[in-house]
Amino acid sequence: MKQLDSISSLYEIYKAHPQVQTDTRKLAKGNLYFALKGPNFNGNEFAIKALEMGAAFSIVDEPIQASTALLEKIILVENVLTTLQVLAKFHREQFSIPFIAITGSNGKTTTKELVAAVLSSHYIAYSTQGNLNNHIGVPLTILSVKKDAQFAIIEMGANHLYEIESYCRYTLPTHGLINNCGKAHLEGFGGEEGVKKGKGELFDYLKQHQGVAFINSDLDYLVTMSADISKRISYGISNGDLQGREAKKDGGLLQFIITRTANNLLLNKTIQTQLIGAYNLPNVLAAISIGLYFEVPVEKIITSIENYTPSNSRSQLITWNQNQVILDAYNANPSSMKLAIENFGSIDNKFKILCIGGMRELGANSQAEHQAIIDLIPTYPFEKVVLVGKEFENCQHNYTYFENSEAAKYWMQQQNFKDHYFLIKGSRGIQMEKLLSLE
Repeated sequence: MKQLDSISSLYEIYKAHPQVQTDTRKLAKGNLYFALKGPNFNGNEFAIKALEMGAAFSIVDEPIQASTALLEKIILVENVLTTLQVLAKFHREQFSIPFIAITGSNGKTTTKELVAAVLSSHYIAYSTQGNLNNHIGVPLTILSVKKDAQFAIIEMGANHLYEIESYCRYTLPTHGLINNCGKAHLEGFGGEEGVKKGKGELFDYLKQHQGVAFINSDLDYLVTMSADISKRISYGISNGDLQGREAKKDGGLLQFIITRTANNLLLNKTIQTQLIGAYNLPNVLAAISIGLYFEVPVEKIITSIENYTPSNSRSQLITWNQNQVILDAYNANPSSMKLAIENFGSIDNKFKILCIGGMRELGANSQAEHQAIIDLIPTYPFEKVVLVGKEFENCQHNYTYFENSEAAKYWMQQQNFKDHYFLIKGSRGIQMEKLLSLE
């Protein structure tokens, strides 16, 4: 077993084996295996198995007993997670390209994917896959950026203070965007002001390092939070260098018109998206703003936006048993839930069924926030409302209620819905997609 002598020596090994894996179930021959550990798992226990499966080296932080041949491929470090992050920073420092960091309470993954689609239409761009946006996913994303990269788009999630700050220390973003600061992860942030402070750590970094910020100037708090950043590019519906508005207000697929640009590019263009709802307009405008800033040809920007199709239960419009369904079951918080219900309420269809799941990580605010959502529902003439999750257990309502998605799924299977329109939304842990038997 080798003791790591320097991060530069590990980087030489990484250059020879540039695929990093932390899960032996996904391991491929030649990968570097980093033996992470947490409260319920210890990757060190799989270090030998990883080598037997073809890993080039296993990086561990506990002594491993093995044959002499295998010990030659085991590298002992003080802390595997810290080493992974330091290696990511070392790799990041080899690039002089734009690294664009994206965070926010709602829509950051969609925005990241839209930005990646726009930039990839004209440049070689690497981005966060899925939502690998935490303390493990961010360094893995950085290490996935190859030497031919012209751009890197890094999504940053956070549920407590100083988390974004820590990501910035090894991502070293040159450009950044905060979608919004809503009622998400209130338990960890301690309230909405804590959310602003936590997400604002990205702007703090850009200010200190002369970075560029893209600002939704319709949100006054983002304008205030970014005030000391010397270079700001703005966008919005009623304010900003780039402006756009809905072309039709029917709650369905978003169609919008560009009404203002700094250089008249895209002016008065009508763009049809595959995204549900007006709440996605700021996400689209952010991607267009970034594309224009980096001189992506207009026709490529339009094509990228129009061709982007959401996946993975993120505001997907699908057909199920002769019904239309907005499947938005990847995540939920009070801010995004309110927007989704309002949008669904504006859809012109008298056979609408609202199915909403509990919202997680709200702490002491949980019951009040769930009750507030329930109190919003009567504003709209939904044919039926289904509530799923223990979070609704002590709320006041007269709607159909199930403790979990399995029970709700069984109920759905007993119905004979046809030609109805559904909104299915809830936090990831509720697994609302099960209502459609999409497990």
